[in-house]
Amino acid sequence: MLDLQPSDRRPGAPGSSGGGGDELIRTYKGWKGNNVFFLGGRLVFGPDARSILITIFLITAPVTIFCVFVARKFIDDFPHHRGVSVIAIAVGLNLLDLIFLLLTSGRDPGIIPRNLYPPEPEGSESNGEPRLAHTPQSRLPRTKDMTVNGITVKIKYCDTCMLYRPPRASHCSICNNCVEKFDHHCPWLGQCIGLRNYRFYFMFVLCSALLCIYVHVFCWIYVKRIMHGEKINIWRSLIKTPASIALIIYTFISVWFVGGLTGFHLYLISTNQSTYENFRYRYDRHENPFNKGIIGNFMEVFCTSVALSQNSFRAKVSKEPAIPPRTVNGGMSSPSLHKVSQDIEMGRKPVWHETVEEELGDMDKDMEASVTSRDLSRMLPPEESEGRGIMHSRESSRGRRGGSWEFPSRVNEDLRTRDESVSKRVGEDSSESSEDNDASRELRLEISDAVRGRGRTGTGIGRS
Repeated sequence: MLDLQPSDRRPGAPGSSGGGGDELIRTYKGWKGNNVFFLGGRLVFGPDARSILITIFLITAPVTIFCVFVARKFIDDFPHHRGVSVIAIAVGLNLLDLIFLLLTSGRDPGIIPRNLYPPEPEGSESNGEPRLAHTPQSRLPRTKDMTVNGITVKIKYCDTCMLYRPPRASHCSICNNCVEKFDHHCPWLGQCIGLRNYRFYFMFVLCSALLCIYVHVFCWIYVKRIMHGEKINIWRSLIKTPASIALIIYTFISVWFVGGLTGFHLYLISTNQSTYENFRYRYDRHENPFNKGIIGNFMEVFCTSVALSQNSFRAKVSKEPAIPPRTVNGGMSSPSLHKVSQDIEMGRKPVWHETVEEELGDMDKDMEASVTSRDLSRMLPPEESEGRGIMHSRESSRGRRGGSWEFPSRVNEDLRTRDESVSKRVGEDSSESSEDNDASRELRLEISDAVRGRGRTGTGIGRS
């Protein structure tokens, strides 16, 4: 059996300990996802929770207009003022719609707690301590095979949550969480739709469609009432009730969206698919391992208990220390970074606690100390390599732009000064021994050759 729930869970998940820190905080205060919490972590919303206010307005405002300008006209049309039921039904559908909206957007959709460390590769020995790095031989595979109802399905590794996602789970880039049985992220509700809130989402869409149909029908009934009461045609009846015209147009447009969405999700439920799976996979080409038949699929959605949340957002846990970047899967990764940057090859791979800037600094030092002689037979120390410096790029580029064939005067003067200083040192040391004289003479010839070589190089660069 494949272990999808490693022990190194994020603090705050049920069954996990807070650690040995002294400072205790609520789990939701240190949550690494993009969720927004209210009432001390009791309500969990997505990062775009403000869109819920727009959705509430789009539902409540038309119902209010309907009750004030249309529904109250039916109160006296029925005996014993039973026409008030028209208002009551509209208000009831509206309240039911808002309840399902809050049940969908204000709860944990099925967030999978992320790990503090990547899981151990299969076959590796573990001493009980969390691994800070993986060697190239122990890289985690991107996918693994898992058998569901006799059919093999692939599960993927999530770099952000550092876990292998269970079947049908996916990572929401908006909320920055892995969600069980991920359906989609609804911008109108500001929340992911997943295992724990899908049934409430469907009921919200269904109630919205029924409310649109109800208001649309009774607006036409009211127009018909005016026609028969005043003996006028339909166009004059519409002119006498502009609120009905606005509501008829509004509900007609809306019902195409929410009604079509209701029909689409009825199809998804009957085939036991999610929106994500329907758009990404084609189960019509191979068998769906999760299909239980139409009746079984509907019972799974509506007749089973809601799964318990894997997160305890109000639990007190130790504040996590900042974890430095580390090498995972051949790249630099960190819990605070969502992308993996590849290592820069400079003779060796950087250690997990080293930064790229330190590596570049070491490379510059190595380049400064590794200047070779003309015959490549030995390494020159920094003191001698200074005398063999190449002209500055600013001077060379200036010579190219100006079209000059002359070696820059400042570089010529600098080389002559260095040649004279070396000649003086050689002259002072020549009185000590003949061997030193020979060595100094060779050094002077070598430097002179270098000066002439630099002059030819500068002329070539200027011509190019």
